[in-house]
Order: sequence, then C-alpha cells, then structure tokens
Amino acid sequence: MFSVLFPGQGSQYVGMAKNLYKNFNYVKSFFDQADDILKNSLSKMILDGPKEILDQTENTQPGIFLVSYSIFNVIKNETNFNIHEAKFFAGHSLGEYSALACAESVTFENAIKLLKERGKSMQTAIPKGQGGMLAILGSEIDYINEIINLNKEKFKCYVANDNSIGQVVVSGNISDLEKFSDQLKEKNIKNIRLPVSAPFHCELMRPATEVMKVEILKTEFKTPKNNIISNVTAKENKDPNEIKNLLIEQIEKPVRWRESVLNMINSNVEKFIEIGPGKVLSGLVKRIDRNVKIIQVNEIDDLGDLK
Repeated sequence: MFSVLFPGQGSQYVGMAKNLYKNFNYVKSFFDQADDILKNSLSKMILDGPKEILDQTENTQPGIFLVSYSIFNVIKNETNFNIHEAKFFAGHSLGEYSALACAESVTFENAIKLLKERGKSMQTAIPKGQGGMLAILGSEIDYINEIINLNKEKFKCYVANDNSIGQVVVSGNISDLEKFSDQLKEKNIKNIRLPVSAPFHCELMRPATEVMKVEILKTEFKTPKNNIISNVTAKENKDPNEIKNLLIEQIEKPVRWRESVLNMINSNVEKFIEIGPGKVLSGLVKRIDRNVKIIQVNEIDDLGDLK
C-alpha cells in the first residue's frame, strides 16, 4: 500500500521540470496556461530564474504547484502505474493544494490562482524583515513547547512545523526568535534561521487568513478521488466543505507532518512516492521511519522506479 506526497516551500530550484517541459507538449501547455491565468511569466521564473524572483513566496507557491502537477500528469500519461490506487494523498503546506488538484478536488486553474493569492497574502501579512522562522534540530516538539510556555514573558514564538523526529520549526518576530535562539544555545540545542521572510503557520498570519477565507469559500471544491491527509488534523478527509475550512485554518495552524506520516504508516502504508521538485519530504519520512520504501519522481529517468 502506498501514499503520494507533494512538497512545500523550500523545494524550489531554477530549472525544475525543464526536461519535462522540453519533452512533453502537455507540460508546456500547463506552463503556458499558468502564465495566462496569473498574467505573468511564471514559466520563465521556473525555467530560467533568477533565483531571487522564484524564491519570492508569491512565485514559489504557484511554481512548486505547477511543477508537481506537471510531474503527476507525466506519471499518468507515460506509465502504466495507477497513481490513483494510492491510499492517501498528502502535501506539506502548499503541497496540500497540489494533492487536492491531483485528486481532482479543485481545478488546475483555481488551485494556481489560490496559491498566487496565498503566497502574496502570507508575504505581506507582516512588514518585510520583521518575522521569520527557526529550525530546531535534535529536539522533540513537547520539549520545544515547554520552553516556549516557560518563557512567555520573555518572547513569543509559535511551533509552525512538526516535520519529523528531531526537526521542529518555530515562527515569530525576529527579535523574539533571537531571544529563543539564545535560550536554545544555552541548552546546547542546535537551531538555524531559515531563509524565509515571513513567519508562516502562526497567528501572525491572521491578515492572510482573512484574505484566503474569502478566496477559498468562493472556490468550488469537489470530493477528491483519494483521501487527503490534512496538515491541520494529520487525519484523512474527503468532505469538500471540511477541506475548505481546514485550508483556511492551515495558514495559522502548525503543519503536523510527523503525525501525518505516522498515521499513514499505521494505516498500513509501506511506500511513499514524492512527486515534485527536490527530496525534502523523503528525508523527513526517512527520519520518522527508516523501514518504509520511498521513491522520488521529478525527472523522466525516475519514471522507471514506479512499480
């Protein structure tokens, strides 16, 4: 039994899907459609850069979605592998939109429009340079929450991602993150500031929630072909109205990725297929359970690994 995983922000790189774009006309068509829908040259940013422009959140989010969706369709068109036999589809943060579009819950056009708006609203939720994120390595989420709660008077930080065993990401204002980082260093806990310009998945994203609530509620969602694992609950869901509500909540709630993977494994999933740029999710899954099989598909040569 297998599940399909779709990556989130941080997996992007200039030139992703270039071979697919050159070899398959329908992939080129997806890229052209994206440019028309968004009224900009997202395809040029993806294929040629520059990196600084692709790395802007409002470009990164629809860009990663476009590449993941393209790869998914290459699998459907160029192999005999029935990807819809997957027990679950799951995506990390923006990857949940990729999961929903590939499971035919939301159209390609609506998903890419939503992600453009999501990226823009999350980027502008607080002034540039005021917020950020800190990756904490080698420590468990309960201990991190304990430190945050014990130091509420000194700084205000929020768990944003429970990614894997020993990797937790925290969001907050820069000054609070610096105080938290100092506290962690005193305890010899390794932590790294992430190269992002906003504090995602915490209450500082409230303005983005308000924008996306309007956009999501007016968008049509159908029952997905596959069970979708929600970032908010770490549980499966197929109800279109509930999917909408959870996508709205997702902007401020932590991504419960470790629990999501464990829940899939506990439902007899033995293999994960990561569809999209990079191998970030595969690395996280390996840290959670070394016994499961993982396949990454982001190039033509990877198609032969699907069995």
